[in-house]
Amino acid sequence: MASTSDIRKGLCIRYNNDIFKIIEFMHVKPGKGPAFVRTKLRSVSTGKVLDNTFSAGHKIEDVRVETRSYQFLYPEGDTFHFMNTDDYNQITLQESLLDSPGLLKEGEIVKVLFNTEDSMPLSVEMPASVVLEVTYTEPGVKGNTATNATKPAKVETGAEVNVPLFINEGDKIKVETEKGTYMERVKE
Repeated sequence: MASTSDIRKGLCIRYNNDIFKIIEFMHVKPGKGPAFVRTKLRSVSTGKVLDNTFSAGHKIEDVRVETRSYQFLYPEGDTFHFMNTDDYNQITLQESLLDSPGLLKEGEIVKVLFNTEDSMPLSVEMPASVVLEVTYTEPGVKGNTATNATKPAKVETGAEVNVPLFINEGDKIKVETEKGTYMERVKE
């Protein structure tokens, strides 16, 4: 059993007869009244996001998890195929277990969290950022860069990312996987 002081991003807990992963949390100490922790939880079975508030000192049941490295092989409908980098066993996971499936490139190494009690996969942790090639974007207009203007760009995985006007087709960009936002242009 853990308490609210142990809450951190990525922690898996058992709540309302389901397993949830904490995706956001904030400790709040109001001027009047007891402290509490405001959390955003994602169900690992359904992918639903739930807002919940725990009072300070509340006991929560954490789930012991094990992390293993897997390589993304290919998507097939709403299932994704992964291969264990240690023993080459393959698994298929539902799209709901992935935080940002649109940014997952074939060959990418991810961390898969498993419940140690029944060895069921709980969620997939993407790397902090990925490098993707821009496959389509409108050309930028010269001299239109005085403001922080952006334009949509389609990347090699099919996802759309807003990029600065100076990005062209064929450029490689670094994308933050958590928010799906442009970070920087990558030079070869």
